[in-house]
Amino acid sequence: MAEFMTQTQRRPLTASPLEGHEATAILESTRTSVDPGLRAAVESLPGALRGVARYPFGWEHADGSPAAGNAGKAIRPALVLTAAAVLGGPAARTAAVRAAVAVELVHNFTLLHDDVMDRDTTRRHRPTVWTVFGDADAILAGDALQALALALLAEDPHPASSAAGARLAICVMELCAGRRTDTAMERRAPGEVTLDEVLAMAEARTGALLGCACALGALYAGAAEEDVEAMDAFGRQAGLAFQLIDDVIGIWGDPVRTGTPAGADLAARKKSLPVVAALASGTPAAAELAELYEVPCREGDTEGVARTVLAVERAGGRDWAQIQAADRMARAMQELARAVPDPESAGGLLALAECVTRRSSCDEAADGSLPRTPEPTGACGPDPARTTDGSGGGSRTSPRCAGPVLPNSPARVNLRTIRDG
Repeated sequence: MAEFMTQTQRRPLTASPLEGHEATAILESTRTSVDPGLRAAVESLPGALRGVARYPFGWEHADGSPAAGNAGKAIRPALVLTAAAVLGGPAARTAAVRAAVAVELVHNFTLLHDDVMDRDTTRRHRPTVWTVFGDADAILAGDALQALALALLAEDPHPASSAAGARLAICVMELCAGRRTDTAMERRAPGEVTLDEVLAMAEARTGALLGCACALGALYAGAAEEDVEAMDAFGRQAGLAFQLIDDVIGIWGDPVRTGTPAGADLAARKKSLPVVAALASGTPAAAELAELYEVPCREGDTEGVARTVLAVERAGGRDWAQIQAADRMARAMQELARAVPDPESAGGLLALAECVTRRSSCDEAADGSLPRTPEPTGACGPDPARTTDGSGGGSRTSPRCAGPVLPNSPARVNLRTIRDG
């Protein structure tokens, strides 16, 4: 690992334009497969809850009129369907659609509750559910989505549905425990939270559901137990990378692209991964950051937020998070190799993993803004063997192009290079 970390500081964390297109195609295909079942599931909810639940998916405006909004990136259901396709082929992918719907319902349950607890006012470029319908309706709608997810699997005649339902229920408990730990950390002094604690919390809050998604796909493919566990571990490590990048974007990202206010976590004095790393650095900037975190941020104090952002960066929090994201993706590739030894057979799982660390591709896929330019030739030759169901196959005609994940990143690794050898 020491050798890998040295290498990560020399090569750019890359994903080619072709990877972005591949991930976009998989996410779009996932939406096509999952949305009918998702809509049907939400429509089965009792009256008033049904109206509240339609809103976060972008299907209705607050007044109940139809909307064609953003239902999210669909990364988690895409992982379910792609894992099933990779391990079991197209028939397994088709069989796993209900499981993919269940995972997306659980994800949205967590978002509704998170927004209430964090008092976040914007998500997916719209007011959050609690700001529109009130705390009680947001919480109850979230509860209903979680129950609906488990009911879908309980009613599924597929032989893997019982194991899938149990696994998803255990995952929800882990998500809740992680969220509780996160909340408890907010009440502790800045210097009392360790990196090990915050990494474990991030795995529970984010990695657990991505791991569960991959494992459910493997279950529906009829995979062996060791392969199911390897897929879970792959998703967990990718989820940690996702959270690391998400925390970086939460501090330094563009609010126009993210749909959330800049510096909201810092203003709330949240102990995100870059912040805890910065606090643990032992630098003068870390001491300054600790002083800032000891005092609540005044509403509208943009100068104070800007000082906090600068302190986190000067203390090395940003660099640490980006290097750690590369490290976690390297571990994810190693776990994936246990279940899918042939890189060519991994298909869309690699593209989705790279999408996780190259968040701009996922965000563009969610709103369709990734440009539909012709595939380049030469050094970035086409990859005609790829399929939109993520099952892969075939051979490449040339190496992939390179493009940075985030500006000024010291984290440097090409995921396919790690995965291939």
